[in-house]
Amino acid sequence: MPASQPAMQANHTDAELSDFLLKACHDLRGPLRTMRIHTELLNHNRSAANDQESEQSVEFIANGALAAAAVVDGIADYALALAIDKSRFQMVPLDVMLRAAIAKLATRIRETHTQVDYGELPGVMGDADRLMQLFEYLLDHALRRGGSKGLAVKISAESQNDQWLFTVCDDGPALAVEPPERVFTPFVRMHANQRPGPGLATCRAIVERHGGRLWAEAESNGCVLRFSLPQSVQA
Repeated sequence: MPASQPAMQANHTDAELSDFLLKACHDLRGPLRTMRIHTELLNHNRSAANDQESEQSVEFIANGALAAAAVVDGIADYALALAIDKSRFQMVPLDVMLRAAIAKLATRIRETHTQVDYGELPGVMGDADRLMQLFEYLLDHALRRGGSKGLAVKISAESQNDQWLFTVCDDGPALAVEPPERVFTPFVRMHANQRPGPGLATCRAIVERHGGRLWAEAESNGCVLRFSLPQSVQA
């Protein structure tokens, strides 16, 4: 195992879960407050027949609902990752899971001109749905980093003792957080114009519950995420 690889992450503590839930509640309060205020404005403006202000209020309500739904979906995905049942593990071909994730994000990948290259990926014992979600969230992270300017994303795997070591890297800007470990903080905001979410925190939970670890490496350019998975997992 590389000397630079961090020690195995401890299981999520009650304090970490409490911190996660508090941040989720904080992120939900904003859009819900916006929806309440503009619903009241909409009711008030009905009598004034101000169509322009009413349309604006409807837009704020819709955006608030989308933001709240995204937070709720993120919490649900994180909860599912924490509840992975090893007794139901089966052999999962990771190349199939990656292709499924690419297909799910195909529109965003195409519209942003993002290029996704990957080599041969192994099969591992695990939960197919969660492993597909792992690749989906890792790709989503790269898409968010690239914005409207597509990045080149490369995914590879290599055998290392009794582990598979996976690398997901892109050619975008250097990580905007210090230390790099902060990218795994639930709902951390990477950029001012970026909606926060639990994506990489969910990825870490999935990897850890498959007996592996996930970490970020500091680079002057681009982003490098690495994760390991056992070549065999005892259920």
